[in-house]
Amino acid sequence: MRVLFLCEVGDPGVGSSTRQMYQHAARLRELGHEALIVTTVRSVFDATPTEILGTPVVRLHSDYPVRFRAWRSLHNKVIDRPFDAVLESWRPDVVHAHLVHTHIGYHALTQARASGARVVFTAHDVMTFCYQKLTCFHGGEAHGGRLFDVEARLAKCIPCQRLRFRPGRNRRILEVLQRDVDAVTVVSDALGEVLRANGVPVQRTVHNALALAPTPPCAEDVAAFRARHGLEGRQVLAIGGRLHEQKGVGKLLEMLALLAPEFPELRLLVMGKREVYDGEFAPRAAALGVADRVVPTGWLGPDQLPLAYAATDVFVTPSICFDTFGLVNLEAMEHSKPVVATSFGGSREVVEHGVTGYIENPFDVPAYAGWIRRLLADPEHARQLGAAGRRRLEERFTIPRLAAEFLEVYGGVDV
Repeated sequence: MRVLFLCEVGDPGVGSSTRQMYQHAARLRELGHEALIVTTVRSVFDATPTEILGTPVVRLHSDYPVRFRAWRSLHNKVIDRPFDAVLESWRPDVVHAHLVHTHIGYHALTQARASGARVVFTAHDVMTFCYQKLTCFHGGEAHGGRLFDVEARLAKCIPCQRLRFRPGRNRRILEVLQRDVDAVTVVSDALGEVLRANGVPVQRTVHNALALAPTPPCAEDVAAFRARHGLEGRQVLAIGGRLHEQKGVGKLLEMLALLAPEFPELRLLVMGKREVYDGEFAPRAAALGVADRVVPTGWLGPDQLPLAYAATDVFVTPSICFDTFGLVNLEAMEHSKPVVATSFGGSREVVEHGVTGYIENPFDVPAYAGWIRRLLADPEHARQLGAAGRRRLEERFTIPRLAAEFLEVYGGVDV
């Protein structure tokens, strides 16, 4: 079987879902199938074929101001000819689309259908009906984050997007998904519920997965990481990934301020772009009196990221947007770390409350901080939950399982 993956983010070091796609492609090759990845680049000079992690990659050029995404993502004409050429020359049996909502565009699914390939679309987010991360559904501080208003409608979307609102956008996307896609899959049941509420035809949940490292980081390297970042003898709370208000970084700083008096050796490891932390969150940390408790690492490469997880005592994902799955939860579980995750989205399908970590509403700062406190105060309890998380990962969230489920999806229209 020849499987062509579509994903406009081609660098596996940038996003967890992209990294998972490369791991999936590698597994398909192990099983005797062929895989090709089509992605996009901003510079025309980078639009050349390459190979990444053993998989051939075709890079198509597309660059435009992102404020026009609601228009260009429906049909980004600049990639029509080069993508048709790839389809004609490689002749895939299956085109499996991941992230297509900016530079690849939904018309690429129509092109894939016209080529005769079976078309599978995996929704990793809510952008089939929302212009961004779904942030309005829970009611925010005014409602304690306890609403569940997930349906898109003009009264919500126009004030949110203003001039970026594109009439008919969602209808056009639905038409493509219904007409040209054989199977729509989602990464969590929670995401499937929200997409179905907005008319998206979802056939199946295929939970995300992770390729396990053959060996854990060695103790000497972890100790060196701790020393390098001033973490020797400290209790380490950590957050990772894209640093944004909607990922709950601000809420986490409030939690840190609550916990700091009780845990004098507590440090918050912030694994993400240093310039974002310095520009958006350092002033808030200073205002809360916890600036000296925060250790911003900057963006960590694949050699340093495992060391950071291994140096962590408790990992948190306090998103206040709809967090569809949270692959960073799996990354922490790989290193046997307990996770305190958001109640918004699919995290409860990953983190088993009271068994591998805890689930809480991050708008309830004292309650969320309370679960962190319990783990910090009882290291043996934290160790037990972390070990259970590792077992859960090995049982439920492996790449061989993901590949096997997608091969079922690839095999027929009815899934």
